[in-house]
Amino acid sequence: MKTLVSQPNRNEPLLVEAMPRELGNHDVLVDVAAAAVNPVDVGVVLGPMRDIAGLEGVVGLGWDVAGVVAAVGAAVTSLRVGDRVAGLDDDLTRTSRTHAAQVVLPESAVAVVPDGLDLVDAASVPLNALTADQALAALGAPAGRTLLVTGAGGGVGGYAVALASAAGWSVVGHGRDRDEEFVRAAGAREFVTVLPAAAVDAVFDTAGLQENAIGAVRDGGRFQGVYPMAVVESVRDIETSAVLVHADASRLAGLLHRSVTGELAVRVAGRIPLDEAAVAYAKLAGGGQRGRWLLVP
Repeated sequence: MKTLVSQPNRNEPLLVEAMPRELGNHDVLVDVAAAAVNPVDVGVVLGPMRDIAGLEGVVGLGWDVAGVVAAVGAAVTSLRVGDRVAGLDDDLTRTSRTHAAQVVLPESAVAVVPDGLDLVDAASVPLNALTADQALAALGAPAGRTLLVTGAGGGVGGYAVALASAAGWSVVGHGRDRDEEFVRAAGAREFVTVLPAAAVDAVFDTAGLQENAIGAVRDGGRFQGVYPMAVVESVRDIETSAVLVHADASRLAGLLHRSVTGELAVRVAGRIPLDEAAVAYAKLAGGGQRGRWLLVP
């Protein structure tokens, strides 16, 4: 089976032959229709994420996946062979992950893709949508509060704006000029290209600006980052944390349904064959991408 891996001291992904891990009682085997390439994948290949996550040796690549269930473990009850599904592999240490022809995932990480959502496009949803959903949950109830989302035109940022607006936050989107139309359409009441000073109740820093973004939070507010191993130091009584995304089939199912209705925009930059994955990695590493590049076995 073809699978994409990262090797130490090699700055591009490598396609090798490897089998997925053994199917356990609570696992499902998925024939991959598509898997998304995310910045964290590029970070592993180029090296920084290896150091941050303490990864050694050969590791598999890919978080999001969509495909068809090919086999189920003996204890699986919610899924059947033939189901169209999407899921999230949140274990960076596996030697074969979602950038492959097949992947084994826990039942708790996989949700059925609803009718009306293209199966290949569904691969763009899990990581970004779950990250935004779980980060917002950690920030607590909106209760009339103002939230600034950095990188609001990006993958996680776009979902964060839409989900926060729907939940009742007063959302300020931060990004580049070209993102304004999308960000406002997603639900932001205001769009800025320059970070304000001590002006909002909370910041979700999807752009990873870290210390440069915490200044936008009022004294005693909340700051939510995206680097769980490098949480920003608290200042001015601001509570700081960072989201560490985890698989959640139930939450993912709801996010997929909201993608069908159009409440959450499905953003795909393009589709590339798995054996040409280096092209997608290079595009993402070059920056400025909107939507996810999908690898198709």
